[in-house]
Amino acid sequence: MRLSIHSKLFLTILLACVILLIGTHAFVQWSFRRGLVEMADAREQERIEHITDHLIAIYRRDHSWDSLANSRRHWLDTLHPDIPPEPGCGRPLKGKRFRASPPWRKEATNEPGMRPPSQEPNPRSSGNRPTPLEMRLALADQSGNLIHGREPLAPDSRHYPLQLDGAKIGELILTPGPPLPEDAEIRFRSTQGDRLWIIAVGMLLLSAVLAYPLSRRLVRPVRDFQDATRQLAAGNYSARVPVHGSDEIAKLGRDINALAGALERNEQTRRRWVADISHELRTPIALLFAELEALQDGIRPLNRGSLDTLHADALRLGRLVDDLYELSTTDMGALGYRMEPTEVGEILGADIDAFRRRFEESGLRLEYRSSLEDPTFIHADGQRLSQLFRNLLRNSLQYTDAGGGLTVTIARQQDRILIDFQDTAPAVQPAALPRLFERLYRVDSSRSRHTGGAGLGLAIAKNVVEAHAGDIHASAAPRGGLWIRIQLPI
Repeated sequence: MRLSIHSKLFLTILLACVILLIGTHAFVQWSFRRGLVEMADAREQERIEHITDHLIAIYRRDHSWDSLANSRRHWLDTLHPDIPPEPGCGRPLKGKRFRASPPWRKEATNEPGMRPPSQEPNPRSSGNRPTPLEMRLALADQSGNLIHGREPLAPDSRHYPLQLDGAKIGELILTPGPPLPEDAEIRFRSTQGDRLWIIAVGMLLLSAVLAYPLSRRLVRPVRDFQDATRQLAAGNYSARVPVHGSDEIAKLGRDINALAGALERNEQTRRRWVADISHELRTPIALLFAELEALQDGIRPLNRGSLDTLHADALRLGRLVDDLYELSTTDMGALGYRMEPTEVGEILGADIDAFRRRFEESGLRLEYRSSLEDPTFIHADGQRLSQLFRNLLRNSLQYTDAGGGLTVTIARQQDRILIDFQDTAPAVQPAALPRLFERLYRVDSSRSRHTGGAGLGLAIAKNVVEAHAGDIHASAAPRGGLWIRIQLPI
């Protein structure tokens, strides 16, 4: 049977409550029994003190133990100083208040040296009960001879010396055994045990009543997450989940909303990207069709000029397709890169040398400055880095006005390599700088008036840098042009 998360959470909370209630009930029962035993033990010690005082009073009155040795009932009366003595068993001490006699006392005999019966009758219980205190006491004189009690005594019996005016007159001996709670305490313990079980069952039912709505409330955000993810999977990227609070569930909700926002932006970018590509491809293709139809209709003669025009349109279309291919390969990220230790200064220097003649033919200066004293290796794909540098060089070559130039510098700053490309006019408007690395974005200024570029060069450069865990940034150059700074980790 498959359980929902609501049922699992409800059963988990209920099980925790059951375990807690059982543990609490067991601890309370143990503590209650221990408290009763400690109370009975304290009462037992108090009674022994009273019996000791009574025995000393008897000895002070009779100056011997003869009255106790010759009368079994007198001994039993002594063990209960608060119970009236049987007729003919000695005189009661003055000032004593009495209580009822225990049932087993009436069954005792007057035979000297005999102990009371071995078991006290209990009409409420058929099982054996702990031995009463009176049945565990023995009396010995100053010489250690037993007056009342059985021999041999247990080796771990407790001895209470009896002293009168500093002289030992005997001792009271207590054989081992648990203290005996009184009947009222036994009834109280039985009643409380039943009530504790009733309370435990009632608390369990209350826990179930409270756990159900609590588990339902806790599961509600999960259901909202489920609904939102289903809508996202169906293509509704505007779906969001309500978020309340700052706990882990709320953080998960914010992450889902952030994911939905990213998907929505990516979908918008994809649609705009497809539309832009279609537009970029449509223009050169339309020009080719127009030229070909003009030649077919005889509007334009088939000569070298017409062929050159067709060839230029085909080259423009080819460059666009090549740029799109390069962008798609750099989009693959690290999966399309072969990373290995690469000397970045050597690659940059070789690419600059390859472009130096083209810069000179365009009337532009190309300067290269390196402050690297030793070869510096980074974990990179050398071919991708060359693609990055050539795109930036080609970008400056196409957009920089004649008479200007480009300065390229490379330096090390702690654990990073800094590469700067600074060219001259024309400048880029500050509002357009953050968008330079967007795909198919072209500045509506003089920087693009001489080119048929599709605006993919800097987007390719950004992909390559990010694939190497680096950073690329555009700003205004001091000499009036564009400043591109690249940071690559060593």
